[in-house]
Amino acid sequence: MRYDIVIIGGAIVGSSVAYYLREQGFSGTIALVERDPQFAHAATTLSMASIRQQFSIPENIRLSQFTLKLFRRLKEEFGDDADIGFREGGYLILAGEDGLPILKSNHEAQIAEGADIVLEDADALVRRFPWLSTEGISAGAYGRTGEGWFDAHAMLTLFRKALRQKKVDFIAADVTGIARDGNRVTGVSLGNGETLEVGIVVNAAGPNAGKVAAMAGLELPVEPRKRNVFVFEAREKYADMPLLVDPSGIYVRPEGSVYLTGGAEPEEGDCAPDPGDFEVNWPLFEEVIWPVLATRIPAFEAIKPTRAWAGHYDYNTLDQNAVIGPHPEVGNFIFANGFSGHGLQQAPAVGKALAELIVHGGYRTVDCSAFGYERVAEGRAFRELNVI
Repeated sequence: MRYDIVIIGGAIVGSSVAYYLREQGFSGTIALVERDPQFAHAATTLSMASIRQQFSIPENIRLSQFTLKLFRRLKEEFGDDADIGFREGGYLILAGEDGLPILKSNHEAQIAEGADIVLEDADALVRRFPWLSTEGISAGAYGRTGEGWFDAHAMLTLFRKALRQKKVDFIAADVTGIARDGNRVTGVSLGNGETLEVGIVVNAAGPNAGKVAAMAGLELPVEPRKRNVFVFEAREKYADMPLLVDPSGIYVRPEGSVYLTGGAEPEEGDCAPDPGDFEVNWPLFEEVIWPVLATRIPAFEAIKPTRAWAGHYDYNTLDQNAVIGPHPEVGNFIFANGFSGHGLQQAPAVGKALAELIVHGGYRTVDCSAFGYERVAEGRAFRELNVI
């Protein structure tokens, strides 16, 4: 079979690319290839499903702002029953004295992009959030609007359901090889024995993106990282709690009657996990997370862990930033990779941007040129400082 475009990876990034290709008027054939059609181990469905504007790079802020605008007009885009449970609870990113210069610099970038983020000192934070301990805290950046969390499954379902009306072929299979003829990719081999002739390949393979690029003989510094998320109960229910990020990197947010927390994985020794390793590392909760939570929110000295899950996400080892756009030499191989934990919130914007690039020959809504592969080829980092 021949397809004009084969998208490798059918979760939120790949589905967004396919969706906006049709929205931009692309009439050719599209195949969306996904090896895990139930998305049991997908980064999309195992993520914390949140959106923020608190980044250090203007381009990252703009990507999330596009998705935020989509959330605001979800019913107009997908129908009256469209609902992803978006709760605009905000982010609160805390910093000690050492981290204060970066927090202030990030805040300046956010304000310049029109984000509704306030920077407050410790006393102001306690007045706003009386349950918070500011021990060791100099200031915090709080998103009053335009940040929060939502249902990742519901968001993915909206896109997948919409694609069923847009003549996109869903193929459930592993990709086992990519053929090249000089500076063009020509075919995609599947685990079921089929081979797809291709006009364009879009790599939206999430944590496996580096392996997919290697099949085409291309280097991409993206590999999986394992992260744990823990669920716990507490007597106190703080309806005003944002997604709080401690200077240690540990985060916590409410989820209905419980709380979600994580972010305790140490940087030292953090490497690609075994592809089948989704075992929860419970000692992280007891030994690392709980003491931090009890310090930052004294009422959390008495909490009860209930369940947990582990997932893999795509990590760009060069600069923890996305790689978006065509390979400079193999021009019909297009990257949508390396979001390093930001993929779910940025996927719609990237889908729209790549659709514009393919259909119109250039970016129109959000300019993603800064995320291009050229920096990877040069080993030039385009570093996002606010990675959670």
